[in-house]
Amino acid sequence: MSDLFALYAIRILHVVVGVFWVGTVVFMAAFLAPSMRAAGPAGGAVIQQLMGVRHLPRWIMGGMALTLLSGVGLYWHDSAGFQSAWLASGAGKVFGLGGGIAFVASILGMAINMPTARRLTEIGGRLQAAGRAPTPDEQATLAALQRRLGRASALAAVLLVAATVLMAIARYVP
Repeated sequence: MSDLFALYAIRILHVVVGVFWVGTVVFMAAFLAPSMRAAGPAGGAVIQQLMGVRHLPRWIMGGMALTLLSGVGLYWHDSAGFQSAWLASGAGKVFGLGGGIAFVASILGMAINMPTARRLTEIGGRLQAAGRAPTPDEQATLAALQRRLGRASALAAVLLVAATVLMAIARYVP
C-alpha cells in the first residue's frame, strides 16, 4: 500500500509541477515577453521585479528539476527498471520521446534563457538604481537580449507543449 501511495505522490508531483513549469514558460513566451518588448524601457521594471525580487528563474528551475526527476522515476517504474521490452513498446517510445524533448527544453532554458534573463536583470537593475533611461547602446543591448530571450522562450514553449502532448497520449499508443 505504501508503494502505491508513493507512486501516486510522485505522479501527482510530476503532473502538478510540470503544469507549473510548462504553463509558466508558455505564459512568458506568448504573453509576458511580447508585452514587455512593447512596453520598451518600462518593461525593465517588471523584469527586475520578476527576476531579481521574486526570483522567478529559481522557481522555474525548481519546477523543471522536480518534473524531470519525477518523470525519470516514473519512467523507471513503468519500465520495471528500464527493461527493453517496455522501452520498445508504443507507450515506452512515446514517453521516452516526450521526456527527451523536455530535457532538450530544459537545456535550452539553462543555456540560453537563464543567462539572458540574468543579463537583462543586471542591466535593468543598474538603470533603475541610476534612475536614468538607457543610452542608445544600452537600449540596443536590451533589445537584442529581449529578442534572444523571446526566440528561445518561444522554442522552449513549443518543445514543452509537444512533450506534454506526448505524455498525455503515451499510454494509449499501442
